[in-house]
Amino acid sequence: MNTEFAAMADKTIPLPTADMGGEELFRLGMMYSTGQGGAPVDLISAHMMFNLAAMRGSVEASVYRRELSREMDREDVAEAQKAARQWLDQGRIGLVA
Repeated sequence: MNTEFAAMADKTIPLPTADMGGEELFRLGMMYSTGQGGAPVDLISAHMMFNLAAMRGSVEASVYRRELSREMDREDVAEAQKAARQWLDQGRIGLVA
């Protein structure tokens, strides 16, 4: 195993958790949309995080989600929406109370 791959394998990719609020999920969306904090640039995951953050009350996330949607293929947006629904269905992320 080369050292670059080993270093990448040691990094933990940030994932949403059930206790995260809208602002925390929004920050995850920003990380995935820009590649900050060890997250890969992944627009589908970014859209998913913005979607979950918007459901948790982040107005800013809904703006970023809309902007990101304009840059993505329709199929990728559908995949991000499906991923967000799966997280909700698995009970990992709840809606705003």
